[in-house]
Amino acid sequence: MSLPIDRPTADDSAIHMADVRRKRPTPRRAVAVGEIALGDAYDTVVQRRLPKGDALLMAEIAGIQGAKLAPQLMPLCHPLPLDLVRVRCVPVAERAAIRVYCEVATEARTGVEMEALAGVNGALLTIYDLTKPVQPALTLGAIRLLFKEGGKRGLWLHPEGIDEAERAHYRPRGLARLDGVACAVITLSDRAHAGSYTDAAGPLLVDALSALGGAVAAVEILPDGIEPLATRLRALAGEGIGLILCTGGTGLGSRDLTPAALAAVATRSVPGIGELFRSESRHHTPLAWLSCAGAVMIEQSLVIALPGSPKAVAEGMAILAPILAHALAMTANADHPRGPHA
Repeated sequence: MSLPIDRPTADDSAIHMADVRRKRPTPRRAVAVGEIALGDAYDTVVQRRLPKGDALLMAEIAGIQGAKLAPQLMPLCHPLPLDLVRVRCVPVAERAAIRVYCEVATEARTGVEMEALAGVNGALLTIYDLTKPVQPALTLGAIRLLFKEGGKRGLWLHPEGIDEAERAHYRPRGLARLDGVACAVITLSDRAHAGSYTDAAGPLLVDALSALGGAVAAVEILPDGIEPLATRLRALAGEGIGLILCTGGTGLGSRDLTPAALAAVATRSVPGIGELFRSESRHHTPLAWLSCAGAVMIEQSLVIALPGSPKAVAEGMAILAPILAHALAMTANADHPRGPHA
């Protein structure tokens, strides 16, 4: 059972860590970058001839330590078990500078941007410390987050961009897209079908599919029940719709009949999708285990049934989006696209 979430009150401290207890642990990665301009000391540093020793080697070690110590430097930064910290020092001869990169990765409820930035700063300051005896006029600059991956927002790239060499080395990965995939969205709700309730979950699915490049060919609202949905699913599959997302009718009520409709028309069950949804949704609510969300195939069409709650739909798409393109490639007997963390 999840712990209750304490809400801030007027008597609470104005300073507190972000509450991430209801967030899902997801793979996270961040890469930060920064430079130190060395001036006349550039050749000495690159040739590793400084009096104190090899500044570039020490910078790599210091960058790793800096990333690990980020929560001690920034009190509101969550302490995270880091799965990877990797520091690179790249000489830039035309600017007589060293460009430092710090890559950090883990699986957690919050990102590792601050760890990557702390790693860059630790590495740059170490180069400064070892170089200042021979050249005190050093300049640190251009420190920024290059990109981050993971969480509900997926891939974020700095507006200043990322050059081709950086892209080739780090291969930032967003969600595999659904370009060209014919999709349909069906809302199951007696109230919405009767016009007494405005459907909010269906439009969320349309937006999510469109953001991934899917071509939404049909958006419908049907009453709860087996036959109306089963009939429509057969028709959509016959029209070559590759992905059909249903919302509603996956609870334990007498009118929650969506799973029965899917079972009536399925040519194959896809149990792992429902298992994944429930397993990951438990981080948001312990009631996830009561959901009958699931998936089937009708010939080569993939049908996924999600709950009717807009919140559950948004969370469900965040959970399932990383595997949709791969699943659809499998149903079409096509080459499998590389996933976001392959």
